[in-house]
Amino acid sequence: MLIKSAEFIKSATDVSNCPKNNLPEYAFIGRSNVGKSSLINMLVNKKNLAKTSTTPGKTQFINYFLINSEFYFVDLPGYGFAKVSKQIKEKWEGMIKNYILKREKLAIIFILIDSRIEPQQSDLRFLEWLGKNKIKFVLLYTKADKLKKQELRENILSYKTELEKYWKDLPLAIITSSELKTGKEKILELLTIFKK
Repeated sequence: MLIKSAEFIKSATDVSNCPKNNLPEYAFIGRSNVGKSSLINMLVNKKNLAKTSTTPGKTQFINYFLINSEFYFVDLPGYGFAKVSKQIKEKWEGMIKNYILKREKLAIIFILIDSRIEPQQSDLRFLEWLGKNKIKFVLLYTKADKLKKQELRENILSYKTELEKYWKDLPLAIITSSELKTGKEKILELLTIFKK
């Protein structure tokens, strides 16, 4: 797939504020500061479409980007270690889960996992919740360029070992790097496969 155009449409504070049209939606989510905005920018070949930050918790709304006037990329708030109050974290969690369960045009969710660190309970709990609710998702291991190849293999193997405790069939996974554009073509191919 070739992305020819990408534009920011709106930030929704709740699923009820999301766009009313029937275009397919591809959502991106992960722990705070995992590289969601950088990955979206890499996919659409724009440096600043999605706002990046070194501060965890920058994305606080359901952000919609219209791609090729045909579908949306949806940047969801991160979960995990963002420096916000428990009340705000619970609000984000409710907003995210409502979006995932109620958006009929949600085609697939891309779950971003930081390839540099060991499996995190926040990731594993979220994946378990998705499985229980029969939500389709793909794992994207981010920041692969920050590791030596052997370290990357070991970290991903560690993650697979952890997932095998909960999953009979492991979910589809793609290794990515926003810096090197690793995984870009594979992700874009999946957009066509999962299109609603």
